[in-house]
Amino acid sequence: MFEFTNIQDYHAQLYNQTITCTKALQHYLQKIKQHKKLNAFVEVYEEEALEKAAHLDTERKSGKPMKRMHGVIVAIKDVISFRGHQLTAASAILKNFEAIYTATALQYLIDEEAIIIGNCNCDEFAMGSSNENSHYGPVLNALDESRVPGGSSGGSAVAVQAGMCMISLGSDTGGSVRQPAGFCGIIGIKPGYGRISRYGLIAYASSFDQIGIFSTNLPDAALALEIMSRPDIRDSTMMKNDPGTFSLKAEAGKKYTICYFKETLEHAGLDPEIKKSIEKLIDQLRANGNSVEELSFDLLPYIVPAYYVLTTAEASSNLGRYDGIRYGYRSKIEAENIEDFYCNNRTEGFGPEVKRRIMLGSFVLSSGYYDAYYAKAQKIRNKLVQQIEGIFSNYDSIIMPVSPGTAFELGKGKNDPVATYLADIYTVFANLTAIPAIALPLFSHSNNLPYGLQVMTKRGNELTLLQISEMLMQLKSKASVSS
Repeated sequence: MFEFTNIQDYHAQLYNQTITCTKALQHYLQKIKQHKKLNAFVEVYEEEALEKAAHLDTERKSGKPMKRMHGVIVAIKDVISFRGHQLTAASAILKNFEAIYTATALQYLIDEEAIIIGNCNCDEFAMGSSNENSHYGPVLNALDESRVPGGSSGGSAVAVQAGMCMISLGSDTGGSVRQPAGFCGIIGIKPGYGRISRYGLIAYASSFDQIGIFSTNLPDAALALEIMSRPDIRDSTMMKNDPGTFSLKAEAGKKYTICYFKETLEHAGLDPEIKKSIEKLIDQLRANGNSVEELSFDLLPYIVPAYYVLTTAEASSNLGRYDGIRYGYRSKIEAENIEDFYCNNRTEGFGPEVKRRIMLGSFVLSSGYYDAYYAKAQKIRNKLVQQIEGIFSNYDSIIMPVSPGTAFELGKGKNDPVATYLADIYTVFANLTAIPAIALPLFSHSNNLPYGLQVMTKRGNELTLLQISEMLMQLKSKASVSS
């Protein structure tokens, strides 16, 4: 029976002829059928994936060298364009829409011989923290089906969590990769803004969005990140510097300077067990020779309001293109004028959460309120960037919780959307400041659910992020052995 540990071992099995791409793919297709109830996939590309697997098996037998993602089974979030395949952003307004080109980041994986197995359910237009705001219904957490998997990339997270693919791609605008990774007990990395091309990613908030990666281990995430970080002339916001190789190996005996914000651990909404675990980890880091210092960060209360003002403003602009004229959903109600036509299409096509954010965004951009809300939020963002640059001139990384608690029960977030927004307090910081961040599955709660630690480094320094993450994972492994 096939068991996946990491890409390197999988490639060794292929080389030694103990497995084939076809047999590995069949294993995952069976897993998808077995876990259909979890509702992680919108569409499975079974026929073409099998054709690709058979083609790779033939080429390998003929002696052709394997590329870096040879036969790797990848799932993608339903906001990432894949030519000739359905692309709906889990929204009725894009029902039956077919992508006319492939996202650059995805194409880079395909060029390295990855097999794309299907596209995954998500919160509509990536707006949500529970994967309940989907036209296709909620995704369930494989560890406890009464709980949410997190959002908005919940389907992509569960696809990895439940062993339905090897790695998956999501998108992260305010924590949509890291929060579900924390809830599902896997790794979720959001590169710094501009590290991976956004060409082919459906826009929610263009100055925040970034494609991210889910995996069960760091080497696989590092490999995918390295491949997808190549330049793209079609995305002018990409970083100009070459990231090089994302090696997890740090200098022998290297110690790090790490900080954490006092306010994040003393926040009233933080689960006491999560606080205690992170404090214990801080002691372990110090005992291992790392410098860990507490800092005060007085801008924390402004982070969530600034984030939602800015992202909803950008969303109200980006989602204006969905009008039912050129493509997508069109209401059957006969309209008397163009305004009614637009109104009918959008009222029926968009879900309640998307409508809420469009309306909020339109409000903060409106005459008389622009200076009071949008302009002030931009000032806060600029101040955050300045402060974070100062912090990273003295420290290698910042650590903090991924979320205030473990995965919550289905339906809980819908009853109080404001409370759900406030729960993003730990993840939106990295998007506001454009820095890379990762969620690491280091802890387990007394309720038997996992929760993660979030690590952040300065913009453009994903290599240090991965190396510190590797050190933390090894620390966890040593602690597990000793206990």
